[in-house]
Amino acid sequence: MKIIFCFFTLAMIVAVSGSAGAQSVSAKPLTVLEINRKMIDSLDNKIIETIALREKLVKEIGEYKAKNKIPALQASRFQEVLKNAVKGGIQQGLSEEFVTELMNAIHSESLRIERSAEKKSN
Repeated sequence: MKIIFCFFTLAMIVAVSGSAGAQSVSAKPLTVLEINRKMIDSLDNKIIETIALREKLVKEIGEYKAKNKIPALQASRFQEVLKNAVKGGIQQGLSEEFVTELMNAIHSESLRIERSAEKKSN
């Protein structure tokens, strides 16, 4: 695991710093804090991109449900999604409370999108 972290850190340093030839000799090296913050920024962008992609799929599902007169809220499906997310989150060291809160927020937005699709079809 340390090897992967070191490799990832090195890759981030190269990506953040630009090409070695373009740097001046007096360039200040990045601190661990700066490197970690840049990695977090990158991961935050990926999280947003992933959620946006998820919500595009939700919109398609909402349109399908609207055309087929299926209600937006499918409580048993959400319980299945939540159970799987909590299980996966715990395996990754996240708390059940955090994963539950996160998934509830995502689900709330998903329902808003599906209900919007339902209103458009009426």
